Amino acid sequence: MPASDAPLAESPLARIRTLCAAIYGDSRAEEAFTRLCQVVASYPPIRPRFGDDLTERDALLIAYGDQVRAPHEPPLRTLADFCARYLAGVVSAIHLLPFHPYTSDDGFAVADYRAVNPDWGSWDDIAQLGARFRLMFDAVVNHVSSQHPWFQAYLRGEPPYLDYFITVEGEPDLSQVVRPRALPLLTRFDTALGQRKVWTTFSADQIDLNYANPAVLAEMVDLLLFYAQRGADFIRLDAVAYLWKAIGTPCIHLTNTHRVVQIFRAALDAIAPHVRLITETNVPHAENVAYFGDGYNEAQLVYNFALPPLVLHALQTGDARMLSQWASSLALPSRRVTFLNFLASHDGIGLNPVRGILSEREIAGLVARTRALGGLVSEKFNSDGSRSPYELNVNYFDALCFAPADEATCIERFLAAHAIMCALVGVPAIYFHSLFGSRSWPEGVRRLGYNRAINREKLSREMLERELADKGTRRARVFSRLAHLLRARATCPALHPFGDQRVLDAGPAIFALLRSAPDDRSRLLCLVNVSAQPQLVHLPWRALLGTNMRDLISGARLSVHGPSLELAPYQARWLVNA
Repeated sequence: MPASDAPLAESPLARIRTLCAAIYGDSRAEEAFTRLCQVVASYPPIRPRFGDDLTERDALLIAYGDQVRAPHEPPLRTLADFCARYLAGVVSAIHLLPFHPYTSDDGFAVADYRAVNPDWGSWDDIAQLGARFRLMFDAVVNHVSSQHPWFQAYLRGEPPYLDYFITVEGEPDLSQVVRPRALPLLTRFDTALGQRKVWTTFSADQIDLNYANPAVLAEMVDLLLFYAQRGADFIRLDAVAYLWKAIGTPCIHLTNTHRVVQIFRAALDAIAPHVRLITETNVPHAENVAYFGDGYNEAQLVYNFALPPLVLHALQTGDARMLSQWASSLALPSRRVTFLNFLASHDGIGLNPVRGILSEREIAGLVARTRALGGLVSEKFNSDGSRSPYELNVNYFDALCFAPADEATCIERFLAAHAIMCALVGVPAIYFHSLFGSRSWPEGVRRLGYNRAINREKLSREMLERELADKGTRRARVFSRLAHLLRARATCPALHPFGDQRVLDAGPAIFALLRSAPDDRSRLLCLVNVSAQPQLVHLPWRALLGTNMRDLISGARLSVHGPSLELAPYQARWLVNA
């Protein structure tokens, strides 16, 4: 990876002026730039609460604001107290999924961007959480709820909101538009000016915003700076790939979408340069990493979307070759950017990111095994009108409970998966249900009517703490071992998010990764047996780490004087020089 750390030559406002000219042309560029300058000037500089560096000590927890519930207490307050008690020293940051008033999609149809859901708590409760942990907020930048005041004003025919949304007239050819879900692209609404067909990429309750209107761009830049002012250290740009629309194009990853992300970045650089943007683009890997831009001008972190299905494929087949081949191709354009590595989230396991990496037959194998394990599969529309699998909806622990499926074996596979994830270059992010050993929640699908509910159960704090107190329960065993893994990671400079990595060939059943710190003064060798059989690992030990090593996971010291080291089924070792 390049070692360059050179700053951008232009000031943030100069970058914004150039980008406005590129997006809006001569006719509206000055209007757009003037609006954005007014927004930026309305905020004082925002200082970081925890410094502005990322290190091996950083890891994120992904959680809903009402993830943990207790009687007669706002859930955000419950979450803050729970995390302070159990997660200090385990994770450094909390990714709060949308915590605003909403109407559908578990928070992603936002009805008020600047308010906290009153059923969950207040901004004071979020500040309490932020007193101990860095915070990541979601910016749902592509769309608003149909009940959002902007859209309600649009329905009433009130300026200036008539141009905040995308109305399609006639019957234009929209066949090229990439469809993330098997739902209609346009929704008819009765307005004060008559019936209108409005662009709704994700659902009839999620109304796409019109960034061709500079006022919309200014509103969203203002929102990002407001989030920074409220304590966000990371801002996740939800569904950002679909942001710009142009009829006759696929309406995904358009050049103006990248320019808007660059404006977001420049505005934050002007006021809160410690705040990092993270793009959520569940798409093929090459398209996903394009949101790094040139390494300085777009997102500082990109979700590593190909990782969850590739790790799952490796452990389900006992073959790490595709995972290793992909990992060996990972590259970053600068020392200012890195990956957000994860295995599970509030969504399912996306399949689009591995198209072009895994064969269609291998993807079909993932689909078949998911269904056999009681999971579900969501589909999307293709341009020819057909459907294809888009996402596996299953708890990640359950996805690894293939035969033989005794709980001890499932836990070993689960830990092996996370040992891979936590060793890769980047910052690890762990979903609440993974960290605390949850299983799938099929009752949620039956009750709520959508596939993603299978991994979105909300938990009683009393029940959760009772199970964690019993060291023999699955929850206690998984949490203890994952917490130990994260604490071990925090001690090793070789696992710095901006360090280097090299994939080694140790045979098809072994994932082998050599990590080194940015200054190359610390090294770690990650070895994971993804198969159900013991494996002998042959590597040039002396050249890599010397013959005396220590395993950060088990604490054991090893002296390897022969040519090989044995790994038990699903065993993971993080080896450093002793």
